[in-house]
Amino acid sequence: MFPTPIQKTSPAMRFGYQSFLPLALVLWLLPLIAVMIFSIKPAVDFTTGNYWGWPTSFEGFNNYYRVFFESDMPRYLLNSVLITVPTVIGTVALACMTGFALGVYKFKGNLLIFFMFIAGNFVPFQILMVPVRDLTVDMGLYNTKTGLVLFHIAFQTGFATLFMRNFIRALPFPLIEAARVEGVAEWRIFWYVVLPLMKPAIAAMAVLVFTFIWNDYFWAVVLTQGVESQPVTAGITSFNSQFRAAYHLMSAGSIVAALPPVAMFFLMQKHFIAGLTLGAVK
Repeated sequence: MFPTPIQKTSPAMRFGYQSFLPLALVLWLLPLIAVMIFSIKPAVDFTTGNYWGWPTSFEGFNNYYRVFFESDMPRYLLNSVLITVPTVIGTVALACMTGFALGVYKFKGNLLIFFMFIAGNFVPFQILMVPVRDLTVDMGLYNTKTGLVLFHIAFQTGFATLFMRNFIRALPFPLIEAARVEGVAEWRIFWYVVLPLMKPAIAAMAVLVFTFIWNDYFWAVVLTQGVESQPVTAGITSFNSQFRAAYHLMSAGSIVAALPPVAMFFLMQKHFIAGLTLGAVK
C-alpha cells in the first residue's frame, strides 16, 4: 500500500537511486547555472553567437556594476519591496481573521463562504486580465503600486484563507472554550489565544506569499508600466533596446532579483517547515 523505503530496496535499486539523484539535481539547476554563466559574459559573446562556450573574458564585476549603478534596477527593486511587503502583511492579516471566523464559528453559510474562497483559486487568472485592467483604469489605480498591492491581496487571500482556516481547525478547541468560560472577549481570544499558536502557519504563509508576489510577472506587466511603479520582474526587460537584447545584463539582473526570495526562505526555513508539517503527525 505504501512505497518501500529506499533503504529497504535491493542494492541495485539503491545504486540507481543514488546515481540518478545528482543527475536530476543538475538538470533542475541547469537553467539557473546558464543564467549565472551568462551574467559574467561580455556582450561580444552574444553578438558572435558564443552562447554556451567559454567566456572570452570575465565581465561579472562590470555587468553587476552596470546593473546597480548604471540602470534603474535599484528603483525596480524598491518598487518590488513596496509592493510585496504590504501585500504580505495585508494578505496574512485578512487570512488570519477570515480563517478564524470560518474555522471557529458555526453559522449558516459558513461552508458556502469557504467554498467560494476555494472556488476562486480555480479561476484562471489570465481570463481576468482585461476586466481587472479596465477596473484599475476606471478607479484611477492603473500604473500605481497601490493598485497592484490591492489586487494582489484580493487574489492571494483566497488561498491564504484556505490555509489558515484548516490550520485553526487543527488547534485544540478546548483552549477557546476555556477562554470563553472565563469571560474573555472574542477579539481577545483571537489576539491572545489563537494568534500566538498560529505563528508557524503565519511564517509559512508569509514566505509563500512573498515568493508568489516577488516573482509575479503577469500582473506586473498588465497593471503597470515604467520605472515609477513596475517591480523588478518586469523592469528586467528594460535592458532590451529596439534592435538589441543585453542578455548579459538581463542575466545579472535576474540573479539580483532572485536573491531576496531565496534569502527569505533560508531565513524563515525553520518556521516555514514547521508551519507546513504541524499537525501532520498526531
